[in-house]
Amino acid sequence: MYVLAAGVFAMVTSEFTVAGLMPQLAEGLGTGIPQIGYLVTIFAVAMSVGGPPLTFALLKVPPKAALMIVFAIFLVGNVIAALATGYPMMILARIISGAASQAFFGIAVSMGVQLVDEHVRGRGVAVVMNGLMLGTLLGLPLATFVGSRFGWQSAFWAISAITVLAAALTHTMVRNPAATKASDGVEPSATPGSDLAVLRRPQFLLALASSTLIIGATFSAFSFFTPILTEITGFPEGVVPVLLLVYGAATLVGNVIVGRLADRHTVSTLLVGTGLNALFLTGFALSTDAPPLAVAFILGIGLVGVTMNPAMAVRIQRSGSTAPLVNSIHGSFITLGVIIGSAVGSALIPQYGLRAPVVLGIGLAVLAIVAIMPALASPYLRCGASDDASAAASERSQTLCTVTEKSELGSTRR
Repeated sequence: MYVLAAGVFAMVTSEFTVAGLMPQLAEGLGTGIPQIGYLVTIFAVAMSVGGPPLTFALLKVPPKAALMIVFAIFLVGNVIAALATGYPMMILARIISGAASQAFFGIAVSMGVQLVDEHVRGRGVAVVMNGLMLGTLLGLPLATFVGSRFGWQSAFWAISAITVLAAALTHTMVRNPAATKASDGVEPSATPGSDLAVLRRPQFLLALASSTLIIGATFSAFSFFTPILTEITGFPEGVVPVLLLVYGAATLVGNVIVGRLADRHTVSTLLVGTGLNALFLTGFALSTDAPPLAVAFILGIGLVGVTMNPAMAVRIQRSGSTAPLVNSIHGSFITLGVIIGSAVGSALIPQYGLRAPVVLGIGLAVLAIVAIMPALASPYLRCGASDDASAAASERSQTLCTVTEKSELGSTRR
């Protein structure tokens, strides 16, 4: 599972590198900051639109082999990015890398939850998602530093090397989960049709909507941290990698905490975390010209932003299933949030300035709370076992959900 996290680390580092190198990419590709912001959007669109079809195409391939295929496609995308001589070539690179990245997330998360017992799925997802947090903590600052010091192309060459290393570790150490757990009721559903049937469930659709809005709220600010910190807050470019490192450390801590809470306090964790994110985004919007306060609120956003992933994944799995295609669909809606945050944020900048995307994030966080609220009254969310679960697994799920329901209702009353 930790090796799966290494693959996620490579994917996330590539995804976030554009946000960390906006000024350098704008100069090197002969465009402006808003156009580079759209590269974040393009990557997210490729994830959202291209990820599920690629996952679907690999359904009959053993998960480990599927991951190796995805690694190869992702490597091609990053090599093209490193060789890009203009904006169109970079667009092609982001499309290829984005589609591969989403397929990897879907397959890796599905493998992760199948490798652990049912009552610790949230912690299992948190382990895999540590790659995302470490990508923010180490990958993004490292890529930003390398790109600033040696040119932005060097950052994508470094990511290519990390991809090769992660692929080698996966080939050597990762097992196919079907051989690990054959009777715990957590294997993916048998057919794509049964996977897609979850799209008729209201709670599943609400879970997708809330995930989109939570991530959209965070990326409305995160996508523009670098230009905001340099142009408004007044930090030198050389300090930004350090600040991004601090932000990444906050996401790592938050991911561990949310992973511990996600199984037994799923809805409460989502509500409290998203509410705090709205407050931190508001504080950041009001204090972007005050360096100490801006850094403090960036830390807060790191603690409760993308770190909601384990709780979001548990909510999806309880209202849907653990299948790769379901997780890939969820990932597509998460990246839809990235699209909304980065694209709408980029569109607002020319008229309203760099603070506008942060204000957008506040609105998206409030809408996310509205989408989460109905889950408080839903026993189906807390107690719904996957359709293909065995009788024993269903009984365990029912026991766990009974405990969860009591815990969450108690927390809500308090």
